[in-house]
Amino acid sequence: MNYLAHSYLSFSEEQIVGNMIADYIKNSERDSLPAEIQKGIAIHREIDTYTDQHPIIHEAKKVFQPLVRLYSGAFVDVSMDYYLANDSHIYSETEWKQHSEKVYDTLFKNEALLPESFKSFLPKMASDDWLYNYRYEWGIKFSLQNVLYKAKYLQKDIPVFAAFLEKKDFLGECYQAFFPELQEHIKRQFS
Repeated sequence: MNYLAHSYLSFSEEQIVGNMIADYIKNSERDSLPAEIQKGIAIHREIDTYTDQHPIIHEAKKVFQPLVRLYSGAFVDVSMDYYLANDSHIYSETEWKQHSEKVYDTLFKNEALLPESFKSFLPKMASDDWLYNYRYEWGIKFSLQNVLYKAKYLQKDIPVFAAFLEKKDFLGECYQAFFPELQEHIKRQFS
């Protein structure tokens, strides 16, 4: 769900593809993909594992836990993309736009390798520019609501965006403390 972080923490175009589609690929399907795409899938899974086990993320989950219980991690993941999209220490606003366009171009160029479930929403993702628009409150509101709609056992009117806004500064502090550690961990493991 945190597509921007997964696209950013990739070191080649093929890894971008693997990192973006990892949640849509079964383990039995991995072996049929090119090695660099498989590496992207491995990066995605390491990002998820590292994030889920990190103490800062455990604190950030407390923002959403009263509302969504076990789903809190998914809402934290999406929230982190808001702060990443606004992180001018990594990219300027123009560079984030260029990054987003590169990701969409890369995915469309490799469309034959994409699972149908991912391919079905890629045109909407690109036309609505999800990756770049994470930088706006309305963009992250849309993404948080999208997670809520996809969650089977949650009511669709839970005020997750209101919780995000209420704890926006705290979540930003969590991002600032956590993301550099995640970035360093992934670089050590995969670059």
